[in-house]
Amino acid sequence: MSTRPEFQTELFEKGVAMRREVLGDAHVDRSLAGVTDLTATLQKMVTEWAWGDIWQRPVLSKQERSMLNIGMLTALNRSHELRAHVRGALRNGVTEEKVVEIILQTAIYCGFPAALDSMRTVAETIEDYRKEVGAAD
Repeated sequence: MSTRPEFQTELFEKGVAMRREVLGDAHVDRSLAGVTDLTATLQKMVTEWAWGDIWQRPVLSKQERSMLNIGMLTALNRSHELRAHVRGALRNGVTEEKVVEIILQTAIYCGFPAALDSMRTVAETIEDYRKEVGAAD
């Protein structure tokens, strides 16, 4: 995948495969293309630990993991990552209706400002995703 020697591990390759499955090739290609000497260690950790290990565990489905991530990213107010994980949730088969319900649930526990911000991100992401999927048909 990468010519960086530190990325030449089985766990990294396993993580890249899961990332591609959930987030899509374009997102992963952008992430890996943007790796620098400063960011390489973190990118390796995220890919191996999160995607190569945790996302591979059998107890939670990819849909359940995606739904949890939407809630947690709303709570953390991380709209950039939320956008990626909403797209991943849709790719994993989470319905638009469920994504909206997740945001409504977060309004009660995370506060309305966080939910409003996330809903804006969700609406934009779903609109972009619909266009992309429609263009692929």
